Amino acid sequence: MPSASPSSAPDIRGTFRTDDAARAVYAEGAGIARCVPAAVAVPADASDVERLVAWADVSRTALVPRGSGSGMAGGAVGPGVIVDLSRLDAIGAVDADARRVWVGPGARRGAVDAAARAVGLTFPPDPSSGAFCTVGGMAATNAAGARALRYGATRRWMNALDCVFADGTRAIVRRGEAPPNVPAVARFLEDVAPALRQRADDPSLRHPVRKESSGYALAQYAEHGELVDLLVGSEGTLALFVRLELALAPAPAATGGVLAAFATLEGAVEGAALAREAGASACELLDRTFLDVAAAGSTLLDARALPAVPNDAESVILVELEGDSDDTVRHAATRLAERLTAAGARDVRVALERADEEALWALRHAASPILARLDAHLTSMQFIEDGTVPPACLPEYVRGVRAALARQGIRGVIFGHAGDANVHVNPLVDVRDPAWRAKIDALLDEVTALVASWCG
Repeated sequence: MPSASPSSAPDIRGTFRTDDAARAVYAEGAGIARCVPAAVAVPADASDVERLVAWADVSRTALVPRGSGSGMAGGAVGPGVIVDLSRLDAIGAVDADARRVWVGPGARRGAVDAAARAVGLTFPPDPSSGAFCTVGGMAATNAAGARALRYGATRRWMNALDCVFADGTRAIVRRGEAPPNVPAVARFLEDVAPALRQRADDPSLRHPVRKESSGYALAQYAEHGELVDLLVGSEGTLALFVRLELALAPAPAATGGVLAAFATLEGAVEGAALAREAGASACELLDRTFLDVAAAGSTLLDARALPAVPNDAESVILVELEGDSDDTVRHAATRLAERLTAAGARDVRVALERADEEALWALRHAASPILARLDAHLTSMQFIEDGTVPPACLPEYVRGVRAALARQGIRGVIFGHAGDANVHVNPLVDVRDPAWRAKIDALLDEVTALVASWCG
């Protein structure tokens, strides 16, 4: 195994620090994981990354690439050398005709999308941290977000990756082109690729879910043979990205929102299916636990967001629709509202004006500030992150999570992407309880087993 303690400093123009202050700053990300690294490197440019990786190869030092540190799952922390790629944040000229743009891994998703929208385009993947997460981090984790229902996760929006491989060799891997002639790729093509391609029809490589960031994208590579697909989601274990060419989409001319409350989780899941059929760009689920917490923290919300949610609603879905004109969106939203009502939804609201749509979505976006202020003794711990199950299994999964929380005596908030059955669970843990660590260990084990039982 590579050593976690570098014995010498790499020859880079950027920053390399081993002092306690720098290591402490990079010991955590947005999640609950904590690990003090051996050192911190902040490369000045792509050439610095090449030199750093070559040094790590010779010195057998582990590298942990990092963007803005917004990931909840702990991928931005580790015992090796943290490689902060935030300085590589250039955004190239947008090629409007070809709908593509080259960016650095440190470019923020919000800035990239703003550059695209200036010429009538958009970068569709939009995780909840989209305003400040980096595109390199999105590619490393195959990030998705609410609009993955229509646009999919980050993988499909990557045209090419400018990579630095484990020996410091640099090459561009482009979708649809022959792999580059570099040692790491050559070894893979000789030792691994043939076996994978022979398993293209192996169901064990796939899970029956709409969104997945669990392990390498073996199924996608086995089917299409695209190295880009394998590299996206590999979290820096196969290569470090120093530039990325993104595919862009036309920006929607108009959007609208629909909120629908349901008496049962099954009703909400049926409503999500109707939203998918209607071509919705997003469909979010807010379960009863979320609604209760939202009501407790309603002073943080737009006053128009909460009254439409009945007290006895088991769940709510929030739907976003896109179209090429206001009339198109109005017709689609009205038609969907009618179908949701026929399916048993209550208090269905349609929002066509921007302010009204933002008021609807305030209910969803207020999750983090509400949880942060709910109770000074409770800590929101997102250690159950992005569990995804087949859409038909979503009600049973949510009920199973609720039961697991109850068995440990932990309050929890459940919300997420109903269209993809990709659910966030925020346990609210009282760290004054001497047994809190044992309880969250047991809870995580139980929920993990629950996800596995549904082939999630």
